[in-house]
This record gives sequence, structure tokens and C-alpha cells, in this order.
Amino acid sequence: MEDLVLKMVCSTVMAAVVCFVIHFYRTTVVKSQTVRRKLRVQGIKGPAPSFMYGNLSEMHQIQFNAIKPQSHSQIVAHDYTCSVFPYFEHWRKQYGLIYTYSTGFRQHLYINDPELVKEMNRSTSLDLGKPTYMTKRLEPMLGNGVIRSNGHVWSQQRKIIAPQFFMDKVKGMVGLMVESAQGLVSKWEGLIEAECGMEAVEIEIEIDEELRSLSANMIARACFGTSFSKGTQIFSKLRTLQKLLTNQSFLFGVPGFGFYAYKNRKSMSKLEGEIESLIWETVKEREKKCLDKDCIEKDLLQQLLEEAILNDTNISSPKRFVVDNCKSIYFAGHESTATAATWCLMLLALHPEWQSRLREEINQVCSHGFDSDSLSNLKMVGIVIQEALRLYPPAAFVSRETLEDVQIGKIRVPKGVCMWTLISTLHRDPNIWGPDSNEFRPERFAHGVSKACKFVQAYIPFGVGTRLCLGKNFAMIQLKIVLSLIVSKFTFTLSPNYHHSPTYRMIVEPEHGVQIIFRKV
Repeated sequence: MEDLVLKMVCSTVMAAVVCFVIHFYRTTVVKSQTVRRKLRVQGIKGPAPSFMYGNLSEMHQIQFNAIKPQSHSQIVAHDYTCSVFPYFEHWRKQYGLIYTYSTGFRQHLYINDPELVKEMNRSTSLDLGKPTYMTKRLEPMLGNGVIRSNGHVWSQQRKIIAPQFFMDKVKGMVGLMVESAQGLVSKWEGLIEAECGMEAVEIEIEIDEELRSLSANMIARACFGTSFSKGTQIFSKLRTLQKLLTNQSFLFGVPGFGFYAYKNRKSMSKLEGEIESLIWETVKEREKKCLDKDCIEKDLLQQLLEEAILNDTNISSPKRFVVDNCKSIYFAGHESTATAATWCLMLLALHPEWQSRLREEINQVCSHGFDSDSLSNLKMVGIVIQEALRLYPPAAFVSRETLEDVQIGKIRVPKGVCMWTLISTLHRDPNIWGPDSNEFRPERFAHGVSKACKFVQAYIPFGVGTRLCLGKNFAMIQLKIVLSLIVSKFTFTLSPNYHHSPTYRMIVEPEHGVQIIFRKV
């Protein structure tokens, strides 16, 4: 009798295993092969995948063999794509501007054809969203806010948040941003003056953390009315969380395993809780402040609170809505802008002639101070920022997932395909920008983007389409203020200690920091 029961259990287990294997094969393996076949019959080629890992092994091998720049002389050609994303460049040379590859059983479509990017830019379909496997990994940092969400949830959140970053609102934040930037400039002037007794007229500063702190202070004060100390805590924890997430190699879509992966997840969970607590403390402080006296000047946090309450029937949780979008704005609003400012100063340090040209314009236009009107007239500062964002866009990709079958130009993209447009490749294509595409030449933007390149859609530092960065206006004003105040007070050169090594940590940033030698004007 016991043998019979044992045989029945074994048979049941075996049947369950067989059913699972068949289900897995049909829903994963066959689906992946079908999607790849649908792309290939349209003439889209790519590297042959292995059964379990797709092209992951090849990607890792290409990355391992990539040569990184080592010296100042190698900064002259600013193209870092071959060292940071070598597999994309390797396959582009083999298969052209459109090709397909896979990570495990997940299918990807690389698109760097300007005409198809233009079609993506025109698309308003909610069936074209952020890749779900990537955004799931980013949930501890971004929640389900406007950056990470898809479909109608994203559409609703964008409708609420986008108006808060219209130019008329951003102009009202200029005073606070200028005040914050002047604090940093005064600090650097003080450091130089402190050294003057030892006959020093210059000082070396690693600008990365300085600019992160400044950007954090700007967005905390301008958008959330947050105290500097609390804002610093939030940004510091977000930075730590960013590094932990980057270590997971989430770009490849393969989660980590083992003790260290478990330890990382535990640390991330703790940080997530601490960040949310700090943000909610800020929210409650704001609510109390507005109960004590009328909030005449409404900042972004107050607007989010009011909209969350008004839209309570459509948003699952007003608290979740506010916290998640604060996390998104805190991270996107300070990290990418600080990194852009870092690259701008690195480029200006290499080109002192442009420092002189900017200083002359700033002295002429802003002789009575910095306000929204004078900032809009800083044309030369504007084109320097545009050129810096062309060469070193903090956002590495435009990434989309087809949530349903989608038509992009002449290509029918099946549901579940992740599409990638590598911004740095578009920004440096000599067929689009000319033979000097790797050179720092801000004058190319003197008459606008349309005159700077062959295809206007090839310049996408803030993304494309309806998911264009909501904080574009805020970032451009912030960059103008920071560069203008620094250039007006200092001349600077790149330190011999600087090691040029762009790296990808959710955004493209200098791996070893940027060290610059400053002198007072």
C-alpha cells in the first residue's frame, strides 16, 4: 500500500514538473523565438543568441575587452561609447543602425536610425512605455511615480506634475536658485582666500559632490521648501541606493543571487524605508505649516499634496502618490543636472577661450544681477550647455517597451520588445553632425538645433516624445545659473589628477570625479 502511495506521489510530482516545463517552454522559449522571428522577417538581423542566456555572455565578454581612456590626450575625442557600451557599438558596426539581440529570453531592438527616432518622437500611444523589467528594479528609488509608471497611471501623474515645471513656474524659482549658487561660489572664494596667506592663488576642488550638494539644495528649496539638512539626508541616501542598484547590473535584466545580492536587497529595503520616512516628515511639516498660516506661494510639494487629495478617487493612495513622485523628482531633479553641470565645467576647463567669451557676455547681460530676463539673454551660455549635453548627455538611452504590438515607421514591433536608442551614438554620428562630431564646438548651435545637424530629431538630451523630461526647463535654468556664477568669479583649468573615465551608474557620470584648479578672476 505504501509503495502504491509513493508511486502516486512520484507520478503527481513528475506530471507537475512536465506541465511546468511545457508551460515554460510555450510561454517563454516559444514566445521569445516567435518575437525574434517576427523581427527577422522584416529584415532586422542581429547576433545569434544562446538558449538560456541570449547574448549576455557575448555582452560581458565585449565589455571585459573594452579599453578605457587613460590620459588627458584621449579626452580630445570625446566619444566614450566604445568603452562604456562597447557591445552596442560592436553590433552596430556589424548590423547597422537597427538590429535585434536578447538577454535571456527577453528580446531587444536597437534603434539609432534618425527617421525611426522621429517616428518614436511622434508617437502618443500609451502602448509604448518604460521597460517593465528595468523599472521594477528601480522601484525602491522611484516608487511608481511619473518616471517609472506606464499607461493611464503615468498619463494621470504627468497631467498633474507637468504644469509645475512650465517656464512661468520655473521663473518664479530663479531667486532661490541664484541664492543657493551664490552660497557655493562664496564658499570656493573663501577656500582660495584662506590659502592666500601661504602665497596660494589657486585651489584644486573635486567638483562632483560640491555640485550634487548645490543641486540638492536648489531643488529642495525651490520645489519642496525643504530645509538644507533634511534635503541633504534624502539626497545622500538616494545616492547610496543608486550605487546599490547599479551594482545589480539591472541594464542586462539579470538579478543577482547569493549572499551579497541578499545583503544588497536588505540594505536597499532599509534605505527605501528611511527615504520615505524623511519625505513624509517633510510632507507633514508642510501640512502643519499651511494649517498655521495660508500658503500663498505654493511650491511643488504643496501642489502635489492638493492634487493628491483632489484626485483621491483615481489614485490608489494619496500618500503613495506624493512620496513616489517626490522620490522621482528628488533623484531626477538633482542627480542628472549636477552631472550635466560637472561635464560642462570639465569641458570649459579644457577650453579657456570659451570661459573668456562667456565671462564677457555675462558681465554685459547680467551687470545688474541674475534674474529670469537676464538669464534668457545669455545666448552663449545656452549654446555651451547644448554642446555639453550633446557630448555628455547624462541620460544614456531612450528606452521603451511595447506593451502591445506597435507600428514604428515601417517596422511592426511585437508586444514585449524592449527598444533602445543610444543617445551618445546619435549625438556623435558624423553623418548627422559632420566630421567634427567628437569636438567641442558650441558655435554649431548658434542658429538653433535645426542648423547644427542634418536631422533635428538626432538631438535628444532630454529624451523623446510624450515622455520628454518634465524638468527640462528647470534643468536648463539651473545650469545657466550655476555656470554663469562660476565663470563670472573664477578662471579654471583641469587638474593633472583628473582621470577621464565616463561610466554608467543609471546616468553617465565621471567614474573618478572631476578635479579642477580654480583661480579668482
